[in-house]
Amino acid sequence: MKVLIDNGHGVDTAGKRSPDGSLREYKYAREIAEKVVSELKKRGFDAERIVTEENDISLSERCRRVNSICDRIGTKNVILVSIHCNAAGNGSQWMNARGWEAWTSVGQTAADKLADCLYKAAEETDFKIRKDTTDGDPDKEGHLYILKHTKCPAVLTENLFQDNKEDVAFLLSEAGKETIVSLHVKGIINYLKTI
Repeated sequence: MKVLIDNGHGVDTAGKRSPDGSLREYKYAREIAEKVVSELKKRGFDAERIVTEENDISLSERCRRVNSICDRIGTKNVILVSIHCNAAGNGSQWMNARGWEAWTSVGQTAADKLADCLYKAAEETDFKIRKDTTDGDPDKEGHLYILKHTKCPAVLTENLFQDNKEDVAFLLSEAGKETIVSLHVKGIINYLKTI
């Protein structure tokens, strides 16, 4: 199984940072993605980042890269996790929203089981967990481009809020980074054990 990790946004993406500028989503997501890939590889899993560039790669190009791998090795042999930080405002002021959540495309899809495994790993942390259980599972659903236009099961994680002071302090701490990385690694491995 090929595990693809996407790190959200790029250095040239407007906004996407904490109000004080200490956390920039593109940089944080890349650091976490690199560590997730490294940890998966240490455990013998085939993992890679789909965006290694610093600049923002378009969503259509990200999807093209994923789908090219799906076409080459088979869609059933690929999963995608896209790593982001959430925001409640426009980045100009601190907000109160907190927590961790995961998104899949709308409806019952192959990604729901992957999201379930990520949620179970997240529930082992002290995070507030943000869910939508109206369809019987915890993931939030939406028409997010990278989830809709990739052929393989795909989940987008929102790892706490970049405009909440407490969340940012945790995210930037070594313990926080380790927790976010571990959550993803554990969730992905637990999913791979089920297929």
